[in-house]
Amino acid sequence: MKTDIEALVRPNIRTLCPYSTARDEYKGSVGIFLDANESPYPTGYNRYPDPRQQALKEQISAIKGMPAANIFLGNGSDEAIDLMFRIFCSPGENAVAISPSYGMYSVAAAINDVEMRPVQLGEDFSLPVEELLAACDAKTKLLFLCSPNNPSGNAFAQEDLEFLIREFRGIVVLDEAYADFSSRESLRSKVQEYPNLVVLQTLSKAWGLAGLRLGMAFADEYIIRLMSAVKYPYNISQAALQLASKALSQPVGERLEEIKAQRSRLFDALPSFGFVRRVYPSEANFLLVKVDDADALYNHLLSDGIIVRNRSRVKGCEGCLRITVGLPEENDKLLQSLDNYEKGNIR
Repeated sequence: MKTDIEALVRPNIRTLCPYSTARDEYKGSVGIFLDANESPYPTGYNRYPDPRQQALKEQISAIKGMPAANIFLGNGSDEAIDLMFRIFCSPGENAVAISPSYGMYSVAAAINDVEMRPVQLGEDFSLPVEELLAACDAKTKLLFLCSPNNPSGNAFAQEDLEFLIREFRGIVVLDEAYADFSSRESLRSKVQEYPNLVVLQTLSKAWGLAGLRLGMAFADEYIIRLMSAVKYPYNISQAALQLASKALSQPVGERLEEIKAQRSRLFDALPSFGFVRRVYPSEANFLLVKVDDADALYNHLLSDGIIVRNRSRVKGCEGCLRITVGLPEENDKLLQSLDNYEKGNIR
């Protein structure tokens, strides 16, 4: 199977000689570093960070149960998404993605001059397995899936995802940014069974590190080596490495349980408002809510200092707002604002 993966890689990437540093050759932690034209005066950040991020990968390995050799760290998941196009796609080729879903798949495709073929999700945002395969042709190199999906919040059946991974003759990118909030099992361990599978996760959501911009990709060692060769040498800052390491040493289970409890609270409370037409079930840290007048409600919430995402102009999400689950007191204010809206107390 690895030969098949190699055949998918752009020829110039297969033969790429990546940028290397003396730090890649020297494995010690103490030395006289005269190799990188850095300032010798210690500031805490006068040295370049480890380009391999080995210590943090080992820490993530212990948490995620994956070998460090199967882990890539990027500047958010967006870097990994962009790298998929840069490694596997040439202009004139195409990628397929579910729709509606995360907008960066299409943005990254456009930046790399690659056609994106969106396939609309089925009723209640179900996964259109056969339609996705039918949209592919000999020039389709990537298939993007997101589970739990954004903005719908639903997770797809593992058997359907694995069927697509087996049947698709390119790289399947499974975005699991919201997996920590889901009752479904992650497929990250399956990268050792399916060399064409790349699973994306993030430290932005469950771990509360959105401001650090740290994304993870789990994949076959060959794909990880390609991603490491194409990325910028020092794509993760020393400050981000240090702060992430500190955060990962602290358990997040209690926070996750509170978010899921608050998600259930909102899911139960929102239908009581007369203008709410539907609250879609969610395996993520947000709810997609269909309302009578999305624009009017969005503006009302904005006037109360409550910022949600208006998705009403996205095909398949007509009339919908996406509402992130906040702290209990923030959710209190949301519900109070909605109550005021229903009573006509719009400022």
